[in-house]
Amino acid sequence: MSFSSDVKNELARLESNKPCCDKAELLGLLRMSGAIVIRGSDVGINFSTANAALARRVLQFLKNYYQVKTEVVVSRSRRLRKNNRYQVQVLPDDKVNRAMAEMQLLSVESDIKNPLLSRHCCKRAFLRGAFLGGGSITRPSGDYHMEMVTDNESFAQCIVKNMNTFSLKAKLTERKKDYIVYLKDSDHIVRFLNVIGAHASMMEFENVRILKEMRNNVNRLVNCETANLNKVIKAAVKQVACIKYLDEHLGLEKLSQILQDTARLRLEYPEASLNELVEYSEGIGKSGLNHRLRKLQTLAEKLGLETESGQA
Repeated sequence: MSFSSDVKNELARLESNKPCCDKAELLGLLRMSGAIVIRGSDVGINFSTANAALARRVLQFLKNYYQVKTEVVVSRSRRLRKNNRYQVQVLPDDKVNRAMAEMQLLSVESDIKNPLLSRHCCKRAFLRGAFLGGGSITRPSGDYHMEMVTDNESFAQCIVKNMNTFSLKAKLTERKKDYIVYLKDSDHIVRFLNVIGAHASMMEFENVRILKEMRNNVNRLVNCETANLNKVIKAAVKQVACIKYLDEHLGLEKLSQILQDTARLRLEYPEASLNELVEYSEGIGKSGLNHRLRKLQTLAEKLGLETESGQA
């Protein structure tokens, strides 16, 4: 089961809230994935979902607050997984007209000035309904991405506006004939899950995210340490090669005492880093020791040793 399904299953089983919030959630659900059915002067509503708990939730809201006549049709999907699909059908009559008027489902300004979205708590419920109707979140073990898809630009802008109320930096883009409201920042996805009431899913997301970030940090440290170790080894090998070349073609005894001491120190500890060599030496700093090693390399190159360019 996908992470989106886990989130929706949790949300669909939340306790019914205040009537104003339940109506705001129903508004989000119907605006996102409901369909209007017109029969003469009366209007009906169809709502379809593959989530049985969500179908029951929509049915409960419609009956509790609008006393409309409903039917539930269960069909078997022809796709590979063959999941059931539940269609909640609200039969056309006068009560549906009143429900539509209260939710302003047919008003051109319903997405901006709907009175059901005047309270902070109702905005949370509205976003919950919109996500339940057409949202998805990728598993936190992969890339961070949450989106809600609608074919109505005004409704998409309404979602963005309400998300901004909770300091969620939602973005809006157009994909073919759909409008996509999305989040890619993991902190904002966690906050969004908290806003819509998916607290168990939020904790799961956080746990996976923390483990993922810890693993990434460990990998970065290991890679950095490996790169540094390779650099140390490469420099040491080059320095030892230069010293051996000088010994064969010139003789270390012909060098100054300081360079002789540095050469023998490096030969004694061929795999040591510069910091370790400083500890093994007597009273010389890192800068001074590095200067002497570079001088040995320069002398070897003048005698004909070919080395790669760069610091030893």
